[in-house]
Amino acid sequence: MIIVRPAAVAGTFYPGDPRTLAATVDRLLASAKLDADADADAQAASGDIAPVAVIVPHAGYVYSGPVAASAYAHVAPWKGTITRVVVIGPAHRAYVTGLALSSADAFATPLGEIPLDRVAHEVLLRHPGVGVDDHAHAAEHSLEVHLPFLQRALGEGWSLVPIVAGAADTGTVADALGEVWGADGTLVVVSSDLSHYHDTHTARHLDLATAAAIVSGDWEHLDGEQACGAVPVRGALELARRHGETITLLDLRNSGDTAGPMSRVVGYGSFLVSAADGR
Repeated sequence: MIIVRPAAVAGTFYPGDPRTLAATVDRLLASAKLDADADADAQAASGDIAPVAVIVPHAGYVYSGPVAASAYAHVAPWKGTITRVVVIGPAHRAYVTGLALSSADAFATPLGEIPLDRVAHEVLLRHPGVGVDDHAHAAEHSLEVHLPFLQRALGEGWSLVPIVAGAADTGTVADALGEVWGADGTLVVVSSDLSHYHDTHTARHLDLATAAAIVSGDWEHLDGEQACGAVPVRGALELARRHGETITLLDLRNSGDTAGPMSRVVGYGSFLVSAADGR
């Protein structure tokens, strides 16, 4: 029997109707592509090889969807080349120690089912601090919200490695992700929002500093106050440092910029991790 993890936040964080969802994601991607085409730095960041990783926000689409789309617009050209996506995000609904994998065979969204990569699953399980915890995945949105974007950007023919990150040190995360980081056909999606519940002026100041730290790979000075997904972000930045990879800021906004109000906002950033040598 095939075990499927059903969509938990369809109809709340994103549309539950398949046609509406597809149209929403396509519209966000099209708008982001126009912005990227007009941005010389964004075009240069894309290069002529698939990205190693992206760092993207995970709020409801009305809030963070345009910022997330800024990253996925750079992923879409690699449809057919990217065959495995590792999505790692922070735990919101359950206490998690280390990194939690899923025992499911597939994850579902209104757009269909995505098969899990069992080979990568077994490899990751060999690492200390990595285990299976279906409770951590059951209601978690930080991974799920990315799946419709990936389904529309990449089509079919790719498999998923979902990881919920809990209390884990940077070395544990980096060493485990290192098994798949930069592998042929593999994209790592690191899920994180930035500052939470400041006024928009304060948030912009804080998020600019956080974005600068991410671009420079300065993970030692990132914590949960700056990025709710600090655990996976720190691990990804450590891997980028080990491999000499380049991190580019694609988009930086907050919920006041996208859907308001301005008095109590959440920050969002999208970043692209690219191989340093361009090959």
